Amino acid sequence: MKFEFDPLIYHYPSRRNVIYGKKGMVVTGNPLAANAGLEILKKGGNAIDAAIATAAALTVVEPTANGIGGDAFAIVWANGKLHGLNASGPSPRKISINVLKERGLNEVPTTGVVPVNVPGAPAAWAELWKKFGSSLKFKELLEPAISYAKEGFIIQPGVGSVWGSAYRKYSEALKKDKSIQGWFDTFAPEGRCLKAGDLLRLEDHGNTLEEIGDTLSESFYRGDLAEKIANFFKVHDGFLELSDLEEYHPEWVEPISTSYKGYDIYEIPPNGHGITVLMALNILKELELGDMNSFHSTHYQIEALKLAFTDVKKYVADPRTMEITIEELLSMDYAKNRAKLIKDMAIVPEAGKPSQSGTVYLATADQYGNMVSYIQSNYMGFGSGIVIPGTGIAMHNRGCNFSLDPESANCLEGGKKSYHTIIPGFLMKDGKPVGPFGVMGGFMQPQGHLQVLINTIEYRLNPQDALDRPRWQWIGDKTIEIEQSFDNNLALQLKRAGHDIVVKADSTDFGRGEIIWRDDNGILCGACEPRTDGYVAVW
Repeated sequence: MKFEFDPLIYHYPSRRNVIYGKKGMVVTGNPLAANAGLEILKKGGNAIDAAIATAAALTVVEPTANGIGGDAFAIVWANGKLHGLNASGPSPRKISINVLKERGLNEVPTTGVVPVNVPGAPAAWAELWKKFGSSLKFKELLEPAISYAKEGFIIQPGVGSVWGSAYRKYSEALKKDKSIQGWFDTFAPEGRCLKAGDLLRLEDHGNTLEEIGDTLSESFYRGDLAEKIANFFKVHDGFLELSDLEEYHPEWVEPISTSYKGYDIYEIPPNGHGITVLMALNILKELELGDMNSFHSTHYQIEALKLAFTDVKKYVADPRTMEITIEELLSMDYAKNRAKLIKDMAIVPEAGKPSQSGTVYLATADQYGNMVSYIQSNYMGFGSGIVIPGTGIAMHNRGCNFSLDPESANCLEGGKKSYHTIIPGFLMKDGKPVGPFGVMGGFMQPQGHLQVLINTIEYRLNPQDALDRPRWQWIGDKTIEIEQSFDNNLALQLKRAGHDIVVKADSTDFGRGEIIWRDDNGILCGACEPRTDGYVAVW
């Protein structure tokens, strides 16, 4: 007997409750991955171990959003302090604007060998374990993921829902670029487009995770796996070389923050765009939002976000090349000037002058007080479409965020990190950790962070409500996309204020988030949302 129902059609609204726990919690967008992390907690691992296990499992069970060849960022609360990890990789040393122009390219493509920077995810796992891991061996943390890959796993509805669009995209790209044949060999067995409920085995992926576990990720950068990656790019006229991989190490960074109504919000500093959230909150400090469902609350959030995002898109890049400092972008004097631009009508934002001169997210917590906010991504779905033969390594396409305009702060250069969209968040109050939060989804991520934070801090919504509340998304100029469940009266008021309102048929593009809050008694409260296959695994 086969199931005859559609796992993506629901006729009636469904409510999720917040989930409480004490000994440990793992929240992410896939139940299989969440259970992988919980398994590690029950074996004696800590929140950092659980985050690594969950992240590795996500590369297997949710390949539509991340892979071994992706990037990662993390914010870790451990030893009474917040720690930030930037595991995004630079572009290959030999790539340049001129070289791409000579190939007839006017922008960095989204598929093939060109948009692939050095992946950072395997290095992130190893670095987190070396600094904060428990007595469990590194390879033990990857065993649940290895088991899923070798024994097979069932594709969940949210994952299956985007498999078809990827199949069509890569089928079209394959007509011009044979380098992505590996995607079909791996993710379209026997030429079939997979869907929710199908069983998939990824034997090569499992073998690669075993090698990563045995070598503490060294093989990926300075060993057999690195040589296989470099040889593939050489055969297909790519830019990534063995030396690019050998030179790579993730960076520990100091998280950046702002305060809002008694809470401190932390993000990873550029090259990521988490600073967008902090800048928007600074602007909102100067405005009165009013009631949760009021016109001004939503309108002001949209306008503040637009102003912050416009600045970030102009000024944020690899921090080594930024001409505007983080301090200038987060200046309250600058925020006050930007707030003055916000009136009762929608504006088309322009960047200011601060100075006068897709993705998977997971959150973990343990009984010892450790907490992790972690995110990793292949960027556009499966990424570049490149899968290294015999390894299961799907490579990201983060390099397509580079500009070919030499005047841009984010212009393409060899050995440079691109503007990055994935951002983990962390909330603090009175010097104590409240907990990790995140919203996946490309350029929706800072918009999701802002809305979830306002729901939480301004309107005191519980974490499930804060995630469930219908969302809006600014996509450029005055265009605002809204979910079908968005309040129609509020939508009409926004339209009268000059916003171009577009109602979307599904919620795929509005982000997918998870939260874990901890109270003063050590009680954990977790939530995930129905826009994904989200799951709270609790002990």
